[in-house]
Amino acid sequence: MKPEAHHDMKIAGSSASFSRAIADGTLTQLEWLDLCANELELDGIVFDTAHFPRTDDDYLAQLKKLATDLGLTVAALAAHDVFSPTGERHFTTALALGSPLVVAAAPAAAEDPSAWGAFTAVAHERASLAKRLNITLSVRNAEHTLCANAADLRRLAKDVDSAWLRYALAPLTAGSDASSLLPKTTIAFASLDAITQFATPSDDRANTLIHTLSRFRGFIVIDSADATAPREAYHHAIERFRTLRSAALTTQA
Repeated sequence: MKPEAHHDMKIAGSSASFSRAIADGTLTQLEWLDLCANELELDGIVFDTAHFPRTDDDYLAQLKKLATDLGLTVAALAAHDVFSPTGERHFTTALALGSPLVVAAAPAAAEDPSAWGAFTAVAHERASLAKRLNITLSVRNAEHTLCANAADLRRLAKDVDSAWLRYALAPLTAGSDASSLLPKTTIAFASLDAITQFATPSDDRANTLIHTLSRFRGFIVIDSADATAPREAYHHAIERFRTLRSAALTTQA
């Protein structure tokens, strides 16, 4: 049997992983871009809308130009309120940054039976906007939201029925059938509670992640939920994942 091919998946960093440093002023958004390029040597970045000091045209142009100068691909713009009444504005920001994706979290889970219908109605509107602007809307699976798992994402895609709505998959938390969603996944997130543990050989999740994404060509975001973790821990986690990825590529070549 022919061995399973491991594509050279690209690695991106999210500003969400450095939210504490950005919030307390020890790291600016511009310095974060430099960190991703010159210290972490990443392939791309994911801008989180929570970390923009301003969103005027001049500043967004500056961010786009700096990313280009640093050799960083703008992989996505992530926002938590895309499905809110004011969520359309994020598509304008993504367009200015040259981002091909807007990554969105579904609204919070609700007992109200009408919540799903209201959500899909707005999602249909946002997918139509995405089509007009040629920016794909990618929805995350996250606990305590209306899209908590792979089944919810499939239901959303069926109800909205748009090629401009895709998945921003979190393989480590999506359940055993998560890999079946990869054909319609535009970006994948490894959401880690303990970035320091992921950086050590005792944590086998890096190997599991590489196996899950063996046929994935998009960006994988190593995303730390620990805002207090030292920068070095994030650096070591990226290096370990990159080393294991290279070993997988060599083995399967």
